[in-house]
Amino acid sequence: MNREGEILATERKPGAPLLVTAELPPDVLGWADSLRRTYYPPERNRLRAHVTLFHALPPAVEGELVDVLANLARNAPPRARIDGLMKLDNGTALQVDSPEMVDLHAVIAERMHGLLTDQDSRPLRLHITIQNKVAPAAARALQTELGPALTPRAFRFRGFGLYAWETGLWRPIRLLPFRG
Repeated sequence: MNREGEILATERKPGAPLLVTAELPPDVLGWADSLRRTYYPPERNRLRAHVTLFHALPPAVEGELVDVLANLARNAPPRARIDGLMKLDNGTALQVDSPEMVDLHAVIAERMHGLLTDQDSRPLRLHITIQNKVAPAAARALQTELGPALTPRAFRFRGFGLYAWETGLWRPIRLLPFRG
């Protein structure tokens, strides 16, 4: 998974929607994934920690999307910062602040104009979900416990990830690392 545009999967379910992520560096990924394994209901935790940029793009745009991501990946890795918790209705997330990634997201959204789902058309709120699908009281309890102990953490995203959504699982397609 180190080379730009490396193809990671060849056989896929036809018609599977495409997802785009902002890939976390290994140290942040390990830390966030540890939190996710600790607090996410184990029977529902089928993915590693991640920052989703787009949830469901049509598979027909894969070629154009790869071109857009590869072009944007020529830039320097965007700066980011985990600066607190984000309260979800039934869970908790790490709030990620990255004006540079928000700008890159806007470029991708403009190129995919007219193809975005309602969810992907909403204003971007970068986050890493560490707990979801729990009772609101359990979410509030985790936020009370974890909030005061959480210290800001600066990092740079390492690239874009492209995945196919297949029955609740993500099949990796390509990793496009930032090179600038």
